[in-house]
This record gives sequence, C-alpha cells and structure tokens, in this order.
Amino acid sequence: MSVAGVRGVVVDKELIDQLVEVAQRVVASGAISANGHGNVSLRVPGAHEMYFTAGPSLRNHAPSAVVRLGLDGTLLEGDLPPIQGAVVAMHTAMYEDHPDVGCVLHTHSPYATAYAVAHRPIGCWVEALAMFGLPTGVPVAEYGPRGSEQAVGNIRAATIPGVPAVLLANHGVLVFHRTPELAIQVGSIVEEAAQAGINAGSIGGPVEIPEELRVAAFQRAMVFESRGTAHA
Repeated sequence: MSVAGVRGVVVDKELIDQLVEVAQRVVASGAISANGHGNVSLRVPGAHEMYFTAGPSLRNHAPSAVVRLGLDGTLLEGDLPPIQGAVVAMHTAMYEDHPDVGCVLHTHSPYATAYAVAHRPIGCWVEALAMFGLPTGVPVAEYGPRGSEQAVGNIRAATIPGVPAVLLANHGVLVFHRTPELAIQVGSIVEEAAQAGINAGSIGGPVEIPEELRVAAFQRAMVFESRGTAHA
C-alpha cells in the first residue's frame, strides 16, 4: 500500500469517528425526537464527497453504518437503506449551494417540528437567534415528498442567504453550517426558540426583537468573541 493510500485510510477513519461523535452530541443536546431519528453528514475536505449517517437512529450510531457518498448522490462506500437514502439529496444540495458548509444536520426535534407541521416560521423572539446568524428567524420550505426534486427545490427556494437553518413543512428541521459544533449549536437554539414560542402562546404569544436591536445583539456578541476568554 502506498503512503498516500495509508494516509487516505487514516483520514477516512477520523472522519467516520468524528461523524459518530457528532451524532452522539446531537442526541445529548436534546434537540431530537424521542426515537432519535435524524441524519448528519460531513463534507470530505478537498473532495466532492461526504460521509453520512445511514443508521435508523442517531442514538448509539455505529461506525459501520456510516456511508461515503459523492455530492452527486453516488454511493461510494457502505450500505444505504432506502429510507435514509431518500434524504441524501437535501444534504448534497446544501454542500453544492454553500461551499463554506462543512456539516449538515437533519432532525425531527419536537418543538421546531411543531412549527414545521403548522407551516409557521420561527420568528426572532429569542436573543440567541440574532446572536448566531438567524436575525430573520427560521423560514419554512413548502412540503414535497421526502427527498424528491420538489422537496429539494422547495428547500433551496426557502433558504435565506446567511441563515443556516430551514424548517421542512410536515417533516422536520434542516441545519447547515461551517462546522459540526456550530450546526449542533444552531439546532439547539432553533429548538429552544420554538419551545419558547409555543410556551409564550398561552400568555399572549411571542414578541419579536426589534430589527435594529437584532443587529445590535449580533454585533455585541462579535465584540465579546473578539476579546476571547477572560482570565482572572
């Protein structure tokens, strides 16, 4: 085996292990349905490929159930069940449309999915949405059969430039970001905002942050980020 070949195997194993860890972290975040259904993918650096969780649940996802796919949807390695294969296209579309995206995450997190089922966008009524790049809230993509060209086209049409999440009508949530850490964080924030919106419904409904203050919240977050960690 060539040196390049050896390096390739090591990189593949690292990505597979990273993807399994990401799946575990999504489950630990709580932004997921009771049965743990969902899928996560990672872009392969320097290649037109991705790794994808092909198991029926993100809970205790096995490395052996991770598959490698081309961004054209071609299966390159592993076994891809039909129910999981049906949603591959919405992952590849996000990588094709957003060159900076390194991770795509899809779940049926309960509160956010409630908004998706109601065909209602999530407004920017939680400060964290403004702070983490969702100042306009989370839009809703119209329904299309699971993984169909219509569904993917609707997702693309609903996606707002710079906003790393979209609700899938009658289905769930799709998050796409530069890193797995950011994707998990945004997925949790979207679920938190949805829960807050539903809870606020019993006391008059959620109130959105004024637009100019959403910008201020984001800018303030960036100032603190640039200062780094404070040490006593």
